[in-house]
Amino acid sequence: MASCAPLSSSIVEYFEGEDFYRCGYCKNESGSRSNGMWAHSMTVQDYQDLIDRGWRRSGKYVYKPVMNQTCCPQYTIRCRPLQFQPSKSHKKVLKKMLKFLANGEISKGNCEDDPMEPTMEDAVAGDVALINKLDIQCDLQRLGDNLKETLEREEKKKGRSAKKEESNELIQSQDKKMKLGSGEPSHSVEVHLVPKPGQGADLSKPPCRKAKEIRKERKRLKLMRQNPAGEREGAPAQQDPLSLFPPKAKSNQPKSLEDFMFESLPENASHKLEVRLVPVSFEDPEFKSSFSQSFSLYVKYQMAIHQDSPDECGKTEPETPPGGPDCGYGSFHQQYWLDGKIIAVGVIDILPHCVSSVYLYYDPDYSFLSLGVYSALREIAFIRQLHEKTPQLSYYYMGFYIHSCPKMKYKGHYRPSDLLCPETYVWVPIEQCLPLLETSKYCRFNQDPEAEDEGRSRDPDRLQVFYKKAVMPYGVYKKQQRERGAEAAVLQYARLVGQACSERMLLFRN
Repeated sequence: MASCAPLSSSIVEYFEGEDFYRCGYCKNESGSRSNGMWAHSMTVQDYQDLIDRGWRRSGKYVYKPVMNQTCCPQYTIRCRPLQFQPSKSHKKVLKKMLKFLANGEISKGNCEDDPMEPTMEDAVAGDVALINKLDIQCDLQRLGDNLKETLEREEKKKGRSAKKEESNELIQSQDKKMKLGSGEPSHSVEVHLVPKPGQGADLSKPPCRKAKEIRKERKRLKLMRQNPAGEREGAPAQQDPLSLFPPKAKSNQPKSLEDFMFESLPENASHKLEVRLVPVSFEDPEFKSSFSQSFSLYVKYQMAIHQDSPDECGKTEPETPPGGPDCGYGSFHQQYWLDGKIIAVGVIDILPHCVSSVYLYYDPDYSFLSLGVYSALREIAFIRQLHEKTPQLSYYYMGFYIHSCPKMKYKGHYRPSDLLCPETYVWVPIEQCLPLLETSKYCRFNQDPEAEDEGRSRDPDRLQVFYKKAVMPYGVYKKQQRERGAEAAVLQYARLVGQACSERMLLFRN
C-alpha cells in the first residue's frame, strides 16, 4: 500500500555498483573503491546509524569504502572524550595558543612539525596520563598507603630494596585491566611492549617523582616517628606534624583539558579568541552575515593547502538542522574569531550520540598555531559540555583512521579511542586493533568467529521505496515494476545500510 513521503524522512538515491577513483593517500590511480548514494535529505538518526556502519558524508554525497578491496582501508574511528587526557604534544599546542593570546608570542619552531602528526613519544605519554588518572581516581588510598610503607623501608635500607619493591607494585597497578566507563561493556587496557630507545617513556618503570616531593614525604615521616603521641620530650605539642606539610589540593591529579584550554588571560591580553557555534542555515542571521567571510577563507585554504583553483572551490548548499536539545542536532560551523576576524571554521555534525568532525579549513597565515590540533581539542571539550545536559551524547567521531597512510595515523593518538569492525560493526579498542593492522591492511577486529552483523538486512521486502511521490515497501514495488537487473542493486543497498535504515530511509527510484 502506497503513501505520501513524510517530510522528516531521509530520501537517498543509491548508485549501483562500485566507484573506482584515484586514491588521495597512496596516489593509486584507480585503487580506491567505494559505494555511494546521494542524500536528497537526511535525518540525524539515520546518519548516526549509517556512520555506525562505516558510512561517511562529503556534503550530500554519502559513501562507504569497500574495505576488503580498496587500496587504503578506512576504518571509522571514535574517541571517548569523557576519559580523554591531553598528550604532551596536545599540551604544547594549548600553551602555544595561550602565549599567543596573552602576549602575542609566536612559536619560533617549525609549525610543520606538530600540527596534525603527533610522534610516538606523545602517544605513549597520552597512555600514561590516562593510566595515571584512572589509578588516582579509583585507588588513591591504596597507593598512598603503599607510598608510606615504601618510604619507611627506604629509611632503613637506604633506598635500594625499597625502590625495587615500589617499582614492582607500580608495574602491577599499571598492568591491571581497568574499566573505561564509556557506558558500554568494559574493555581492558593493557600496557604493551617497551618502546625503542628515543621513542617514549618506558611503561614498565614507575613514573618519575620530583625530588622535592620525596624530601617532603621523608621529613613528614621523620616527624611522625619523633612525635607519635603529638608531643616532643619536655615540650607541649604545638602543631600536628601532618599539617607542617599539607598536601596540595589535586597535587597528583593531572590537569584536565579544560584547565589548559580555559586558563585565564591577563586583562591587557594581546589578542581575543572567540569560538561561535553557528547552524548551517541561511535562515540563521549569524550564518548569513558571516557566510561571505567564511567562504573566502575556505577558498584561500583550498588554494594554499590543496592547490585547488578558484573554480574548484564550489559553494555547498545550506542544510537546515532538525530540532534538538539546546543548540539542536544537525550541521554546524564552529567559527574561530580572532580579534574580530574568522581564522578557522570547523564543520561538525551534532548527532544523537556523538559530534562528528566533517572538515576544517583555516587561514594559512595562522598555521603556527597548529589549528588542526587546537580545533580537535576544542571539539572534545565541546562534547564534554554537551554531555552534561545530553548524557547519551558522549563520543567524538574523527572520520576514518588509515593505518597504511602515515599522515593519517595521528587520529589514533587521541586516546582512548575505538575502531569499527568492518564485518560485525562493533567497536573495538584501538590497542587491540593496531597489532592486527601491522600484519594486514584489512582486518576483522571482532575476534569472535561466530559473531555476525546484528543489524544486517533480514527482510529486503520491507525496504521503503519512494516512487512517483509515493512510498511503498520494496515487496510491493518489485511486483508492479519488475525492473530488469534492479534487484541486485537494491539488495546491495539493503546489505550496506542495514535493516533499520532500510525501513526508515526512502530509496528513490526513477
